[in-house]
Amino acid sequence: MFDRARFLRHFSRSPLAVSSAAILLVFLVAAVCAPLFAPHDPYDLTSLQLTDRLKPPMWMPGGSDSFPLGTDDQGRGILSAILYGMRASFLIGAGAVFLAFCVGAALGLVAGFFGGRLDALIGRVADVMLSFPAFLLALLLLGIARQRGAIPVILAIAATFWVRYCRVMRGNVLRESKKEYIEAAKVMGASHMRIIFRHLLPNSVATLFVVAAVDLGMVIVLEATLSFLGVGLPLTSPSLGMLIASGYQYLYASIWWPVFFPALVLAILVLAINLLGDWLRRELNPRMY
Repeated sequence: MFDRARFLRHFSRSPLAVSSAAILLVFLVAAVCAPLFAPHDPYDLTSLQLTDRLKPPMWMPGGSDSFPLGTDDQGRGILSAILYGMRASFLIGAGAVFLAFCVGAALGLVAGFFGGRLDALIGRVADVMLSFPAFLLALLLLGIARQRGAIPVILAIAATFWVRYCRVMRGNVLRESKKEYIEAAKVMGASHMRIIFRHLLPNSVATLFVVAAVDLGMVIVLEATLSFLGVGLPLTSPSLGMLIASGYQYLYASIWWPVFFPALVLAILVLAINLLGDWLRRELNPRMY
């Protein structure tokens, strides 16, 4: 059984976990409250001026207090674009992980409980999905969809990540199904739905939250990669990957800020998520270490 007091005590005694959670919380608040913190609205194309393009950060010669981190090639403030870009990263990351979590958990629950041909069918589909790298499969699905935007990206990424949740849930269900309380419920005449939702699901789903915490960082990197290649979010929607893609061509001209600051934020964000996910995995699954 989950011991909340023990979990919070161990969390408070881990500087790595506390610092990672604090960084993640700061980024999340900054992203959610981007309209309040951002000096400009990068979505408002009428406010962009060509004379503001590629301005350096405010502490460099030619910089402006209106653009603390400089501007990109469209005249958008880097700070404002990063804040709105983090909103897209969190939205797509959380949406894709949630969808993959629900689909994978449902299929794994059904496969583990009923077994037989249904289990074999789901297992073969999972094997086929695992035979393709997640990036290439997401790229293929977005190419087939021929659409750009948050919804297609979420669906494409979720279609590549549900297998992880399915396999973990199936293993948990198979292990729980052999325990005495499940056998007792069957003897007492409990229906399949009651056994699944009352007993198996609550006792099998905890591990999936650890998988989701680890996957969030991977999904954010995958979304940034897809946007960098031009198949993710549209050009009018700021995202960390899109900012890096639009700025890297100016590196050879010593214009480094359009790439450096978005890449730095992306690296810190993913590092904080991964460190917190690793701590959760060690705390909730100590037998793995």
